[in-house]
Amino acid sequence: MKAEIVSKTLSKWGEGPLWFDGRVYYVDIEGHSVRSYDPATGGEESWSVGERVGFVVPRASGGFLMGGDNGLAFFDLESGEKTLIVDPEPDKKPDNRFNDGKCDLKGRLWAGTISTMKKKGDATLYRLDTALELTTQFPNVTNSNGLCWTKDGGKFYYIDTPSKKVRAFDYDVESGDISNERIAIDTSELEGSPDGMTIDENDHVWIAFCRGGCVRCINLATGDILKTVELPVSGVTSCAFGGEDFETLYITTGSFGNPEECEAGHLFAVKPGVKGLPTVAFAG
Repeated sequence: MKAEIVSKTLSKWGEGPLWFDGRVYYVDIEGHSVRSYDPATGGEESWSVGERVGFVVPRASGGFLMGGDNGLAFFDLESGEKTLIVDPEPDKKPDNRFNDGKCDLKGRLWAGTISTMKKKGDATLYRLDTALELTTQFPNVTNSNGLCWTKDGGKFYYIDTPSKKVRAFDYDVESGDISNERIAIDTSELEGSPDGMTIDENDHVWIAFCRGGCVRCINLATGDILKTVELPVSGVTSCAFGGEDFETLYITTGSFGNPEECEAGHLFAVKPGVKGLPTVAFAG
């Protein structure tokens, strides 16, 4: 399968797509902005956040929650106002920033940091509960990236990109606790590095492979690659299902500055023949 461009505008480094309120929202990390695309009208919008932003998620009570250079904050698109929640690494790790983040079935946020200096083991995966209490969940990672849960919420999958492995955990939906860590799949033999990730109605994961030019659908129970979506750019960063029936896979991309990749930075889309799962808003 081949994905097609849907956005008119380019991002320097698009990431973190999600479907909410009839639109695809995503971030331009190096462009310091949140973007949206409306497939019904083709309309696009952009909001500056004044820092590198790794992700946004909707908030059930209104607005969004974002993670970036300066920690976690609530962000209001209309006013542009940011309200800091917490910055767990402001002094000891000034080169770290938040990267990918998503909410579990109960509306808790899981989000991790990245060592922009590529210091091995210097980053951390955190959980922000609905009472705004932040706790460390999985330390000693380098580039905290893709994460998702199975349809029933009972398994949690997680990528620390340089490891090239997808980890699996048992997940307690009520408490938000993880246990029984194991390696679901090692992608070292595949071209590219595993980046952002989503999951479909069959509990098969869809992983964007940065510098691999594709998104691969993998059955983690067997390790089989079920489908591959090809893109004309190497910087494939993340993916998420959207549309009225969650039948469209939206894919973000970034540019490595290669002049031959003139389409790098666009938002792409494809209908892969399977449905995804709805976005969960932060409940705090």
